[in-house]
Amino acid sequence: MIFTPQAGLKKSRMDWVLFLSVLVLLAIGTVAVFSSVAVLPQQARIIRTQLMAIPFGLIAFSIAWSLNYQVYQDQWKYVYGLLLVLLAGVLIFGVVDKGARSWYRLPFFSVQPSEFARVGLILVLANFLDKRIGKIRELPTVMGAFALCLPVFFLLIKQPDFSAILLTFPVALVMLFASGASVFHLSIILGYAFISALFPVLWTIITLNPELLDNALVGYFFHLSDSWLSALSFVAGVAAAAWALWRLSVKLYANVTGVYFAGAALVLILGFFSGMLVKNQMKDYQQKRLEVFLSPESDPRGAGYNLLQARIAIGSGGILGRGIFSGTQSRLGFVPERHTDFILAVVGEEMGFWGMLLVMGLYVLMMRRIMQGARLARDRFGYLTNCGIFAMFLVYFCINFGMLLGLAPVAGVPLPLLSYGGSNLVATMAALGIAESVYARRYALV
Repeated sequence: MIFTPQAGLKKSRMDWVLFLSVLVLLAIGTVAVFSSVAVLPQQARIIRTQLMAIPFGLIAFSIAWSLNYQVYQDQWKYVYGLLLVLLAGVLIFGVVDKGARSWYRLPFFSVQPSEFARVGLILVLANFLDKRIGKIRELPTVMGAFALCLPVFFLLIKQPDFSAILLTFPVALVMLFASGASVFHLSIILGYAFISALFPVLWTIITLNPELLDNALVGYFFHLSDSWLSALSFVAGVAAAAWALWRLSVKLYANVTGVYFAGAALVLILGFFSGMLVKNQMKDYQQKRLEVFLSPESDPRGAGYNLLQARIAIGSGGILGRGIFSGTQSRLGFVPERHTDFILAVVGEEMGFWGMLLVMGLYVLMMRRIMQGARLARDRFGYLTNCGIFAMFLVYFCINFGMLLGLAPVAGVPLPLLSYGGSNLVATMAALGIAESVYARRYALV
């Protein structure tokens, strides 16, 4: 049942359930970060950065909450221009860290612009879809939305930062679905994304199993990306196969136009070239991550070490955990990257099964309240903005828990509010502030 303000109810300007769940997650994460860096040589720097990021994050939250979220729709061109400038600038003025040029190094801290660009892109897409809601079921509208994303994806590939693309692409799909885009059109885009990822995966599987190269067909497939001549032969083969299938359907009196066969061939060809681009841009450590996902036990002392040790740490925590600041696997350094990518290993070891359930429950509650704000939004722009923020947290959640379960590759993705990371924390709090702004300016209160 919906009650309007005129019915005598006073509207709260703050979703306190959302805000309190965020604070509890932030407290758990801060304790886990402090515990995980106890033996690291850069302990003082990490703790200092975390303590600096928390007040900056709360300030970003307060500013975003106090501002009317509709200002982002009015100024979307400046938002879009700023995020492109930041991403392009880091390629020139940024510093290289772990093989990627993704950071601006400032006197007292570093800034990763991709974290803020993701939130900005959500606002830009929400405006684009809101303005074209009458034509949302047309393919040009869907392609236009991804045309806005392409410059961002290109700049991220040049860093390279594939994990940022992995986070952002599903967010765009969820926003399109929420706006009412055709499921058929979204299926085409998903098919393209699937094929783009499939080619590097298949090439990696062959690399891990070189005996497969004894088969001539497998050998031909493996060397497709070695030269443009091989790639063009693949394109010609796909085009010929599509034409032959169309002619066969005509012979069988099937009422199918050639557009479908041409479209399927185009998706396959574009996916192939995108797969080639991904393969050629991948750094050695990113290739190792993919290999570990496909075969974690293939290199237990090398690339697979992180994942295996994280699982051991969680298993050693049992039901109740070893106690705060009492984890051995994490505090003694057996789990690398434990304060960032594998912060859940610290939570699982020190707080046990119930601690993991608490974190999962708080995340689910937080995402539910964001969607509640979307349902109560006063306009479609606010609704789509909250849907995008919800999708962002959902992807973070699925990737981080999926990594530990072996359902997703180790992607170097932090878990917002829990993992160490100043840029991620400030950008996360800004996004939550925008979600609270949508809630504060709703018309009705349920």
